[in-house]
Amino acid sequence: MFSVLIGHGPLCRSKKKRYGKLLTPAVTISLAILVLIVLACTLAPVVAPCDPNAQDLASRLAMPSSAHWLGCDQNGRDLFSRVLYGGRTALTGALGVVAFSMVVGIPLGLISGYYGGLADNLIMRVCDVVLSFPSLLLAFIFVAGLGRGTFNAILALGIVYVPMLTRLTRSLTMVEKNKIYVVACDSLGYSDLRIMYRHILPNCISTILVQITLDIGYAILDLAALSFLGLGVQPPQADWGAMLDEGRTFLLQNPFLSLVPGAVIVLMVVSLNIFSDGLHQYLDQVQTALPSFRTYERKYLKKKEARSDGEPA
Repeated sequence: MFSVLIGHGPLCRSKKKRYGKLLTPAVTISLAILVLIVLACTLAPVVAPCDPNAQDLASRLAMPSSAHWLGCDQNGRDLFSRVLYGGRTALTGALGVVAFSMVVGIPLGLISGYYGGLADNLIMRVCDVVLSFPSLLLAFIFVAGLGRGTFNAILALGIVYVPMLTRLTRSLTMVEKNKIYVVACDSLGYSDLRIMYRHILPNCISTILVQITLDIGYAILDLAALSFLGLGVQPPQADWGAMLDEGRTFLLQNPFLSLVPGAVIVLMVVSLNIFSDGLHQYLDQVQTALPSFRTYERKYLKKKEARSDGEPA
């Protein structure tokens, strides 16, 4: 019995765990959009028809054509190529922000929720101070202190995202630490690190994974906002937020300069939100364990027929 409780925690109480349906129509469409954008940006050196920084002043502000599928910007650079390379910058930066928040936030949340006391009070008060500021405003302060640039923008947003993941991990840990499998581990003399990382964290990872998926979308938006204001990615490097800033001056001459990167950002963030919602419904045991009304109805009719068949004539 101890081996079942300790090995995987409450997730092993039923060998046939019921999962919801992940690939619903909405989730399938959003996942297809995400895969398409990520693959196109990852394969930008192969897919892009031009160098993103190559200038052709004769094609300055050119509209879409066979030579330039989405037109050219104010410097004659191919817009399609810059969107692909800008996506690589945006996605890499967003993953960097989320990775930093995971590396710092998850251990802090585990320590805070598992030990409580002074460690919990200290970590939570620091998180409260950070969360008391608007996220972008605090990122502006960090960038102003660290300096402009892609790395500093990622670091600033990573610091801002740490308290949210810390509080989530803490609340999940506080629920898990009072369960039987944790008590069994403690009675067998397992170390605190082993209990936290081998037994508590795996039972919290589904909810944390949903939050991480949402954070990637928020990070893309925040990095685009920093670049739009000139605090993130610096020219001539391609970035969706910087392209929005450059294109807004030439909206009348070529509206594609702002519409295309803006549309890609919206598609990316909305698709991530839909996929995250579908992932949450799929992994949430409470929602997926309940039978549907039709199941109850069939069971009721079967019992009724069995009773009627068993009655004497």
